Amino acid sequence: MRCLRAESAPTRNIETPAGRFGASLSDGLLRASGIPYASSNRWEMPQQLPFLDMMATMPARACPQLPIPRLDMTLPSAFRGLEFSENCLDLSITAPEGCHGLPVVVWLHGGSYESGAADMAVFDPSVLVAEERVVFVSVSYRLGIFGWLSGDGRPANLGAFDVIAALRWIARNIEGFGGDPGRVTLFGQSSGGDLAARLMVCDAARGLFHRVIVQSAPLDLPLRAGRMRRVMRRAAAGLDRDAADADLLARQQQIRRAARRFGLAGQMPFGVEFGAAPFPPEETLAEKHAASAPEVNVLIGHMRDEAGLFLPPPERRLGRLMEPLRRVAVRRLTRRLYAEPARRFADRHAGAGGQVARFVIDWGHGAFGAAHLADLPLILPGPDWLGTPLLPPEMTLEELIAAGQPLRALWAGFARDGRIGEDVPGIVRILDRS
Repeated sequence: MRCLRAESAPTRNIETPAGRFGASLSDGLLRASGIPYASSNRWEMPQQLPFLDMMATMPARACPQLPIPRLDMTLPSAFRGLEFSENCLDLSITAPEGCHGLPVVVWLHGGSYESGAADMAVFDPSVLVAEERVVFVSVSYRLGIFGWLSGDGRPANLGAFDVIAALRWIARNIEGFGGDPGRVTLFGQSSGGDLAARLMVCDAARGLFHRVIVQSAPLDLPLRAGRMRRVMRRAAAGLDRDAADADLLARQQQIRRAARRFGLAGQMPFGVEFGAAPFPPEETLAEKHAASAPEVNVLIGHMRDEAGLFLPPPERRLGRLMEPLRRVAVRRLTRRLYAEPARRFADRHAGAGGQVARFVIDWGHGAFGAAHLADLPLILPGPDWLGTPLLPPEMTLEELIAAGQPLRALWAGFARDGRIGEDVPGIVRILDRS
């Protein structure tokens, strides 16, 4: 790896096989945002684009989506400045200026396969990139009814095909931004972590990434979901291919309601459909995992009190009576949805000869404690996290950046050479490693 600082200028032109992209330059960081990595019509496969010549200075488009009340309450300005389009096959790249051969981190946002976007305001990677000298790529992909429910001429797993198309684009073009296509780490949180784990057993994605960070993924929820999927397809019957986005989202709301009777699985009803391209049948997952394990190093884990976001503290006047019960419920749900599935995944990976480490993140000083989402401000710190319930009310940006530095160093070290760092008291514990 080497970095050369060029003379100061507000933009740089980046030449790649896919096109010529005008990137913005600020404080030694290049940012090329809103680059189309492919294109698609409604419910069709992504298609490679011709050579592009464009200024890459607009945020990546977000897939149309329904509001998620918990997300809107926690991050009220998350989608500020974003355009919504079902042809949202865009990525954004942040990289140190003038560098070559840097490790590449590919970010898959969470949101239950229904919400989120690559360039949400809270996902600014500038601090991580500047500190750790990595190339950070964030990917938007189709969500909900646009990308994750087959039937009536809709192919399954279109959102996964989108991400595979993005990974192919990265393999061909990331050297132009200073990245090493032979050191690509797929990094996903929540449903993004689930997708990262699933792509490990996907033949179409093999060789396109070399390490995986699976963060806060409810890995059991998409399993044994055949009956729920059939109910969802019935609720989606008769969808008009030419319907307005708003009409499709109204039907998605009906599909959500139809899935609720399936308990916890119904809380994340959209997602990977096993046995449909590009994924293998569910009964072959262990075999496929064993085949890929020696090729991919894995870092997998969760927040200590992950479920605290979904079981928030009671009102103050009830707190003394209810808080002990809530803590028990949070521990049990965290263990069931996150800890045990992560442990089983790690055991399978190690048993097949793969290198893997498990972690638990203990940091959490906001209203929900060490809960779902509370790790992201540490890894991707920025002003948009300040004042949210995930952080202490008076926390400053400087304090947030300092608090997360050990975690960013651990994640980046893994992306750089597969190295697993040591415990950081009060931040992260490494439970085991192979």
